[in-house]
Amino acid sequence: MKNIFSITILAFLLVATSCADFLEEENKSNVTAEEFYGTSEGYSALINSNYSALRTIYANNPWMFASGTDLYQEGRGLEPEGLSKYFDLNSSSSGVDFIYVNCYKAIQLANSAIHYSDLTEQTSSIQQYLGEVRFLRANAYFLLVQTYGGVGMITDYIAEPILSFDRSSAEEVYSFIISELEGAMGQVSTADYNGRVNKRAVENLLAKVHLTRGYEDFAASDDFAKAASYADNVIGGQGLNLSSEELWTPGNDLNEETIFSVQFSPGSISANPSSIGNKQQNYFGSYLGGSEVAGDAPYKTYNLLPTRFALDLFEEGDERWSSTFMTEIYERYYDYFDVDDRSTLTVTDFYEPKWFSAEDSIAYVAAHPGVVYHSYGTFDPNGGLVTADKATIIVKKFDDPNSLFAAGGNGTSTRDFVVARLAETYLVAAEAYLQSGDAATGLARLNVVRQRAGVADATLADFDIDYILDERGRELLGEYHRWFDLKRTGKLVERASAYNSWITEANFAGIGGNQKILRPIPQSALDLNQNKDFPQNPAYE
Repeated sequence: MKNIFSITILAFLLVATSCADFLEEENKSNVTAEEFYGTSEGYSALINSNYSALRTIYANNPWMFASGTDLYQEGRGLEPEGLSKYFDLNSSSSGVDFIYVNCYKAIQLANSAIHYSDLTEQTSSIQQYLGEVRFLRANAYFLLVQTYGGVGMITDYIAEPILSFDRSSAEEVYSFIISELEGAMGQVSTADYNGRVNKRAVENLLAKVHLTRGYEDFAASDDFAKAASYADNVIGGQGLNLSSEELWTPGNDLNEETIFSVQFSPGSISANPSSIGNKQQNYFGSYLGGSEVAGDAPYKTYNLLPTRFALDLFEEGDERWSSTFMTEIYERYYDYFDVDDRSTLTVTDFYEPKWFSAEDSIAYVAAHPGVVYHSYGTFDPNGGLVTADKATIIVKKFDDPNSLFAAGGNGTSTRDFVVARLAETYLVAAEAYLQSGDAATGLARLNVVRQRAGVADATLADFDIDYILDERGRELLGEYHRWFDLKRTGKLVERASAYNSWITEANFAGIGGNQKILRPIPQSALDLNQNKDFPQNPAYE
């Protein structure tokens, strides 16, 4: 494997510090990296820093995961314009380097851990640690290849900047990812998930990687079949036993359906709790008030608002409507979580579901005098958005009643960020079986998700890739999958332009008739690369 790496990333890494000061050769105690990581304690700290890198990738800005899709669009708060609207997307656009920079940081950390595994004190945990960091490195490359296509690959620890680097093909990157995950599977723990990578998490990622590669022109003939098989291994006969509401109850993040997550705790963000926590709760809803509501409501940025299309996906009886959205806001927002008996609380705002009749509306207002009644069609960015607080419906599933209020989009939550969970694995299996030609089995997997939601089974007449994407929208709203889902299935242009009022098909038009499906390689990396033959993605050349 070529030792190729962006000088932009590596130069940053060589001067920056992480949780474990992973590249700091000089420190106050005059202990070198070799000495520190040569101990079991130091090596354990290096492994922990690999996990900490996930926080920056997943629990930070969501733009590259969610912007510019069919489910979310901006309101009063603005998103990076290139990522959210495409027409001005280029290699220097705001935010296009987010996954590039942060995944390469994670890769260098993993390479460091692999390098020092032979030099450190040998314990019974070394092989398990190696499997874990191989998973984390593979996951970083998976994010990179989905986002940018082929990228520079590095598999060795590098201590000095490389001034010239090449680009591997997407096919080569996928082959490496799969090889790494297959190797990691025999090294990691087979125990139940406790916050560390285990065999189930590895198989789950393998299912997603094979599913994604199955759509590529270099796909292996058995990619979809392997994706279905791995997904079924992960499911292992386990049902979706929690209710949708229980799944998202604060304090229940490490539940039986969680396959892999980014861990947070009050102690882990105590150095700066207003800026280094999980940001996920801050998006997907309208502003709830200024700092005067500290302790009473979460900070919301008023961007990435659910589109009308997203809201239309829900039908009467779907438990995910009430478990996903804060359909009733009390005088103190957090009383929803903090008060067991809410029957005597005053409702200040109500967001009407699309299935309400006129009689339902009249009855609700009569039972809740003084309520601000938001009629369906008026509280999404397609419905004549107003700038008042609480003007659009709130996604509540990530809210943390123990968080601090922080303006400016800063992270405050100590809830875990769920990267993979069982219901999504059922939907991965559904898609994989459909694409491998076994629609009946795929439909059965999808209907397990619908049955937990309390809605009628889908039929074979319904079951196609669009139906799966709709079901993923209902089940996974706000969970940082959507851009990758649309890109994987070839539905990005069609769906974003059909259901996001800021986007038309013309916005995707790039140079030379190419469409802006992949994101551009960041210009900063290209400028500092002495290999001037390194290719940009076609739409941006």
